[in-house]
Amino acid sequence: MEHQQAPQSAKGEAKVITLCGSTRFEAEFEEVNQRLTLDGCVVISLGMFSLPDTADTSALKERLGEVHFQKIRMADEVYIVDPGGYLGESTRKEIAYAESLGKPVRYLSCE
Repeated sequence: MEHQQAPQSAKGEAKVITLCGSTRFEAEFEEVNQRLTLDGCVVISLGMFSLPDTADTSALKERLGEVHFQKIRMADEVYIVDPGGYLGESTRKEIAYAESLGKPVRYLSCE
């Protein structure tokens, strides 16, 4: 059995990839997460795909957005889960943020 070397970061460690995209694509997130993990990458994904019933949803969304921006900062690369090329407003902001940091951005719809 031939051993393939896992994708690596500039530091020679496993590449860290943060997934971004709409929460409506939970199944696609799981599929991409599994594929990249099997390839030897460290995958950072969404913490939840639906919000709990709370009184202050806007504050929670804002806090989760900030956490996701931190996940982007931690990544070597950002992978956009965009079946059919769909990009919502939040995902567009995440892409712009990743690009402003010089992070490579890959798209599921382009593979």
